[in-house]
Amino acid sequence: MYDKIFLPKKITLPNGKIVSEKRTRIPFVIALILISVIVSIEITGFDMELLMDRWDEFFVIIGQMTPPTWEYLPHLWGPLLDTIKMSLLGSLLGAIAAVPAAVLASSNITRNKLIAGISKFLLSILRTLPTLVSALIATFIFGLGTLAGTVAIFLFTLAYVGKLLYEQIENVNMGAFEAIESMGLTKIQAFRYAIVPQILPNYLSTSLFCFEGNVRYAAILGYVGAGGVGLLLNEGIGWRNYPNVGMILLMLIITVFIIENISEHFRKKLN
Repeated sequence: MYDKIFLPKKITLPNGKIVSEKRTRIPFVIALILISVIVSIEITGFDMELLMDRWDEFFVIIGQMTPPTWEYLPHLWGPLLDTIKMSLLGSLLGAIAAVPAAVLASSNITRNKLIAGISKFLLSILRTLPTLVSALIATFIFGLGTLAGTVAIFLFTLAYVGKLLYEQIENVNMGAFEAIESMGLTKIQAFRYAIVPQILPNYLSTSLFCFEGNVRYAAILGYVGAGGVGLLLNEGIGWRNYPNVGMILLMLIITVFIIENISEHFRKKLN
């Protein structure tokens, strides 16, 4: 068995010469994965027995959420609209700001390596900053409310769309760009007529996809005082008022479902 798995297979060529196949690395990869899993279990203190004993508690909480409190629905409309508005505004502003950020980070457009490197580094920092942390910092600067949530979503969208966009720009065909520049047009005009048509469908699709996710992220920003329906969700969980929590989650599911279907429709049109 060891020989079949680890030793390279012998192949006889038509001329009678015997050669060995390239040694496979699959067993070593599997062994590395198994070691990583074992080490992770030890570090995190994962307990499979506890998981098997208490997995049904999840359904106990779901049972307490049903049926939801329908009388609570009128109290949700305002915060739910606030969540949608700050998601839409933050996503829109972030997607717009991502365009110049991506241009500065693109090494084939920005010839200055220092500027391109700094732009990529700043986008990387923004991507590693969790949205909740951004919202928490924004609440200290702008105070409690939807403005802090909008700023947090703006920063996340800027980093997410900007990163994907500059990668798309760096992979475009530069022939048309260089030809337009050689005709005497400015770099901005060359970018407008040569690069934008190549990246526009993917850029719009990415922005719409990011907006879908931002609606879900905005729902939990209330935990740090960033406004929206997350504030009610935090309050309901804190008071163990699970029927109200069930109503909030039901409205979020319906809202996200509608937004995802509308976004998917437009993304299919773009593709």
